[in-house]
Amino acid sequence: MGVRDLLEGLGLETVCREAHCPNLSECWSAGTATLMLLGTDCTRRCAFCAVTTHWPHGVVDRTEPDRVARAVASWGLRYVVLTQVCRDDLPDGGAAVLSETVRAVRAASPATKVELLAGDLGGNAEALATVLADPPEVFAHNLETVRSLSPAVRDRRAGYDRSLGVLHRARETGPTRLVLKSSLMLGLGEEDAEVETALADLRAAGVDLLTFGQYLRPSLAHWPVARYIPPAEFEEWKERALALGFAGVESGPMVRSSYHAEELFDRAMAGRGG
Repeated sequence: MGVRDLLEGLGLETVCREAHCPNLSECWSAGTATLMLLGTDCTRRCAFCAVTTHWPHGVVDRTEPDRVARAVASWGLRYVVLTQVCRDDLPDGGAAVLSETVRAVRAASPATKVELLAGDLGGNAEALATVLADPPEVFAHNLETVRSLSPAVRDRRAGYDRSLGVLHRARETGPTRLVLKSSLMLGLGEEDAEVETALADLRAAGVDLLTFGQYLRPSLAHWPVARYIPPAEFEEWKERALALGFAGVESGPMVRSSYHAEELFDRAMAGRGG
């Protein structure tokens, strides 16, 4: 059964479709996808994002973790990326569902490695502790952009320092083996010096893996593209990031946060000798 048929049969959605990812065909043809948890309606309205904004009033589908686990087992995946819509309508930001889904995937497919791309969970330390109590192999949270642009580009409930705080806390309280990952979009209007600062901040937070991608405007209602970054410049940013100590970096116009996720994880493990 193909990816599309399996997803539709189990009533699941992917961020690939919801966020209009340009790599959808490449990844789906390889039998991989990033599964989106907690529904398809996000409680935030970021100026760069195509995902639908809606307040779900605390409604949660408790069958979702089991359906996700069945999909992963049916695919026979070696590696799966799980992500979420932001759920500010839930006291824990959806942490309990995220944790339950990771456990369900492990039970149904013990050999599968799990990457969890989480939101900031409202900055709730207890919610993050719930997620890290039975952690994925990779905990990812995206910084998205530089400090100066964050208030305008991201929803007012998000924030540059809050995101760094989530990553710092995950490094401090998670297991030593936990791999941390983040992502930056380029072309929003950032200056090179600001990107350098963001890279230093991410390394100070203990982030291991990083992706750079070109911001693409989903519609005329979204933040305009300030500049299209040449491929050679993406390669330069990759080299700069690696020189700062990131264990693995994917960088290119069409790269998104889950692009070549398994390969990046393998690089982090190779760097640790494991």
